[in-house]
Amino acid sequence: MNMKNIYIKHIAGRLEVKEWQVENCAALFEEGATIPFISRYRKERTGGLDEVAVAEIRHWTDVFAEMEKRKQTILETIEAAGALTPDLRRRIEDSVDAREIEDLYLPFKPKRRTRATIAKEAGLEPLADRMYQVATADPYAEAKKYINDKVESADDALAGARDIIAERLSETASVRETLRQIFRTRRIVTKATKKATGPEAMKYKSYFDYSESLERIAPHRLLAVLRAEDEGFLSIKIDADPEKCGKKLYYDFCQERRYPSQALAEQMHMAIDDSFKRLLEPSISNEVFKEAKEKADIESIRIFGENLRQLLLAPPIGQKRVLAIDPGFRTGCKVVCLDEQGNLLHNEAIFPHPPQSEKVKSIQAVSNMVQKYKVEVIAIGSGTASRETEDFIKRVPLPQDVRVFTVSEDGASIYSASEVARAEFPDHDVTVRGAVSIGRRLMDPLAELVKIDPKSLGVGQYQHDVDQALLHETLDNTVESCVNTVGVNLNTASSYLLSYVSGIGPALAENIVEYRAANGAYTSRRQLLKVKRLGDKAFEQCAGFLRIHGADNPLDNSAVHPEAYHIVDRMAKDLGVSTRELVGNPDLCAKIEAQKYVGGDFGLPTVNDIINELRKPGRDPRESAQEFAFADDIRTIEDLHTGMELPGIVTNITAFGAFVNIGIKQNGLIHASQMGVKGMADPSKVLKLRQQVKVTVVSVDLDRGRIGLRLVK
Repeated sequence: MNMKNIYIKHIAGRLEVKEWQVENCAALFEEGATIPFISRYRKERTGGLDEVAVAEIRHWTDVFAEMEKRKQTILETIEAAGALTPDLRRRIEDSVDAREIEDLYLPFKPKRRTRATIAKEAGLEPLADRMYQVATADPYAEAKKYINDKVESADDALAGARDIIAERLSETASVRETLRQIFRTRRIVTKATKKATGPEAMKYKSYFDYSESLERIAPHRLLAVLRAEDEGFLSIKIDADPEKCGKKLYYDFCQERRYPSQALAEQMHMAIDDSFKRLLEPSISNEVFKEAKEKADIESIRIFGENLRQLLLAPPIGQKRVLAIDPGFRTGCKVVCLDEQGNLLHNEAIFPHPPQSEKVKSIQAVSNMVQKYKVEVIAIGSGTASRETEDFIKRVPLPQDVRVFTVSEDGASIYSASEVARAEFPDHDVTVRGAVSIGRRLMDPLAELVKIDPKSLGVGQYQHDVDQALLHETLDNTVESCVNTVGVNLNTASSYLLSYVSGIGPALAENIVEYRAANGAYTSRRQLLKVKRLGDKAFEQCAGFLRIHGADNPLDNSAVHPEAYHIVDRMAKDLGVSTRELVGNPDLCAKIEAQKYVGGDFGLPTVNDIINELRKPGRDPRESAQEFAFADDIRTIEDLHTGMELPGIVTNITAFGAFVNIGIKQNGLIHASQMGVKGMADPSKVLKLRQQVKVTVVSVDLDRGRIGLRLVK
């Protein structure tokens, strides 16, 4: 869409950026550019906006595109009814507030037959008009004029007129906004229902007969309350005082007109009270709850997105030969051996734990596999029998340089039963696929986790309660951002990983893999133009994020975009060296005068990015994986006592704290107040997902299986 100035101005103000930055981003979106491409390769046009800002602009351009469609529908409806005035058109067209637009539309919106429409059919609208305009001092006498075959008495006429006035008030934008402002400042009040018994209801016990300011309630508490209401365990309301609200509406009514006679005042009070109780209070309560939930959704989704980012960018072990174990007791441990590219070399089951307890046989089996397949790293899944399997592996005589890691199994079962897994391993069952996923996750968490629905990874809260469209948008943006931040090996990446590369998508990803299978490994980025349906625009968007190890042109293994290769060639020529000699030589890079290469579409930010990339081409921004060990003497919650200091790994971060795996079935919680920060900390700013930490046990609730922790470091 051709972005209207009102939208550009609003987005710029909301995001605290320049209007030209928003306008240029919107134009780039129109051209088919993606968020990663814009933030990485179009810094001059955006003023160096980062991915977060570009994604926000993308979100709001989509919101306003839909708003513009809605405006046109509303304008056409009102115009068809013959009620569209120039002032009303202007107010609708100039609005950037969806709620305001719907308020303006409300009086003209087609509706079912109401008490007010019945009164209008009885010819009582002129009476309602005179009362509403304070044009009569004796409404009873006026009402007698409207007695007819449908209206038996003056009292009936007044009742019908009040119905019309009540509806009119409920559809008045200023009235609705006045009440919204009042309701937003009130308290949310809950009450347990008759259904609130049993274990399912008890998880909401702290919210039985609960009250808190709607302005101050934490997002996770509001979402919990709303979920409890949805499940039938709570009734909730906003404690707006009907009497005070009625007085405020009456005062505003009189200020806009004049104070009516006592007789008319009585009628107006009755109409206002009826409007509030029957029409306005339910409607405004729903709106304000919806508004509060939208804010809670945004915060919850933000935390989910940040957790997902940290999970996807977790340190990889890299291309190593891996022996991966999916632990178990009765069904044994499924073991797989993978080569450096994650290809399955071997699989078998061992039974080192009860009931079989084949320890000697299992030790020999693992030892043989390590030797035969030249295993460099062992990955143990974090699920059932994980700690026992760690103990078992310690008894295996391993080469000194073989490292052992515990790997989160969250989502592994989802992957193992997925279509992706079946396509990759059609001849193997879910146990083999699950073990492969554990091993590959250690090698490259990003490449493996993109195959799994983020909602199955255990790092979100209330993920089924929040706005699903916004959640999907945020998580997709996060995955896309992570994939493009790291870059993708064009010759080893799965079609699933490639689908998240800027400008590619699922269909082109399949075509890229098919071309690779038919023609062998890619030796040049330009070969992508030979891939079916991959045109110049897709190439522009994706090329800079794809890596080719050992490519004919060394720049093909870097983040330098092909559109800038000629600049690098100039730099090399000016230094008297070849491009290949320049790439990866920090000493030569230090001699480059950046300003000399500024010109055309290549400003100083882009030139500096090129030089920085030349210093360390294709550098993986992720840290290296570190080994970790839980406390040997802690196996169950019963082994814990207050004051105990333990190592742990952060498994989830929420608005109220962080959950930590300390090596037992139950995760402990570091509450936001226990993070060593004055006051209530923002957990997402103190800790990162998968971070190794030291904690102190501050409480143990055996009955509820809850562990309270304090962060040490």
